[in-house]
Amino acid sequence: MKKTGAQILLECLKREGVEVIFNYPGGAILPINDELERWDFKVILVRHEQGAVHAADGYARASGKVGVCIVTSGPGATNTVTGLATAYMDSIPIVVITGQVSTPLIGNDAFQEADIVGITRPCTKYNYLVTDVRDLATIIREAFYIAGSGRPGPVLIDLPKDIASGTTDFKYPQEVRIRGYQPTLDGHGQQIKRALHQIMRAHRPVIYAGGGVIIADAAQALTKLAETLHIPVTTTLMGLGGIPGTHPLFLGMLGMHGTYRANMAVTDCDLLIAIGARFDDRVTGKIDAFAPKSKKIHIDIDPTSISKNVRVDIPIVGDCRRVLQQMLTLLKEEKGLDEHRRSLAPWHAQIEQWKNTHRLAYQQDQVIKPQYVIEKIYEMTKDKAIISTEVGQNQMWTAQYYLFNRPRTLLTSGGLGTMGYGLPAAIGAQVAFPDRPVIDIAGDGSIQMNIQELATAVQYKLPVKVAILNNGYLGMVRQWQELFYERRYAMTHIGNISPDFVKLAEAYGAVGLRATRPEEVVPVIREALRTPLPVLMDFVVEPEEGVYPMVPAGEAIDRMLLV
Repeated sequence: MKKTGAQILLECLKREGVEVIFNYPGGAILPINDELERWDFKVILVRHEQGAVHAADGYARASGKVGVCIVTSGPGATNTVTGLATAYMDSIPIVVITGQVSTPLIGNDAFQEADIVGITRPCTKYNYLVTDVRDLATIIREAFYIAGSGRPGPVLIDLPKDIASGTTDFKYPQEVRIRGYQPTLDGHGQQIKRALHQIMRAHRPVIYAGGGVIIADAAQALTKLAETLHIPVTTTLMGLGGIPGTHPLFLGMLGMHGTYRANMAVTDCDLLIAIGARFDDRVTGKIDAFAPKSKKIHIDIDPTSISKNVRVDIPIVGDCRRVLQQMLTLLKEEKGLDEHRRSLAPWHAQIEQWKNTHRLAYQQDQVIKPQYVIEKIYEMTKDKAIISTEVGQNQMWTAQYYLFNRPRTLLTSGGLGTMGYGLPAAIGAQVAFPDRPVIDIAGDGSIQMNIQELATAVQYKLPVKVAILNNGYLGMVRQWQELFYERRYAMTHIGNISPDFVKLAEAYGAVGLRATRPEEVVPVIREALRTPLPVLMDFVVEPEEGVYPMVPAGEAIDRMLLV
């Protein structure tokens, strides 16, 4: 039986296990949207194409599935670029399907034409322009395989209108064979033995875990390895939840806004075990001063990430979870574990001293401190909630003061640092988990980047909560201006032109709440959590509160500003 391109697309999506599609219609994509009406996908109409990609991204991060969105050509397609780059930097598996003008018009500057394949080549794992309806099923099958395998990432399929309307015999490919793309999953046995030998000899080891641990569903294996070897663990922003935030071996996040003990431990360690991390500049600071006394082991599924920024001594290419399981299997035969654990006692004593020297702290007085809001959100939700963030101070305070005890509970733009990410990502997570509390912790600047998606939450009765830390500034930029630009707050004071967020919420059909005094914080959070509707919580906080510790750009990570 012949099928149209639109029918083939949707049949393939169904066979790939897709249940949810984030969508914004348009002329070039009309054949697909018309066909969608006959299928049982859950289709979420967003209010902006960037919101569609971020929602698919949040859905993917929270669920572990491939997120999907469909948009139209031209500006619809170009509006996805920020979302694609966000997913690309953080290795998030999404498939974005863009409409395109009919094939005879491509290259003729037709209405709403854009070379989206060329535009997105640098920020996608792979992309396709479909030129023959007979290739469509194979392309979709490959796209999902590429997006979700190896080091995951976004894949874009550009689908001309005449291809979506054209017909061909349908055959769903059962296998995917792509020459030159065969990700290595198991680590090399000899390299793993070398790594374990080095670990057993170390006196001051540290595990440095990144987002790859979350992506590979390796959190349980990581925690087991750390406990078996009694090695302290620090994580990147993207790795939070890879080991419980309340675990005694957890040092907190490292890097520019990392904890004092994490940064000092990494600086002084004699062995650094990097797992699913890429030695990002926000982690390393001054490269030649990063873990300068250490041998380095690096486990990553992406061979191009190994020794890219920091030279390592023992590279292991493979899936994090499978490599850690290989290590744990070999450790069952290790006879010197007890002696090894005892030998680390002085190292743990030193770390405890660093912990007691400079703890994360703030002083709550008459004005609400943003850290206090996050601590109270944690106390009232703990392991039940999925937390998304915007970008800036709100993001860093969340990383510091919300203890993520489970993987896939923090959704945040780490690599690209995309303001406006948090609300649509929270919507995607709420679609994936309708019965769990989902909270976007935002700033009063970043929330306005994609505030229109509040209408999406209202339309689909998604009870997303937004906690706005309203300090009247673009806070992280203001902090840099305070420290390095003699308090010249150029273009960062927005308090006098921001909207009334309570009235704005009500205008969208959501609930608006406000706290202006510390004693109002808990009642506002309690009311929001028991309200079965989207809620904006406006917390009027200390205007010039800073995020500390802070490592100035270009400095070594042990050169922290502490106040």
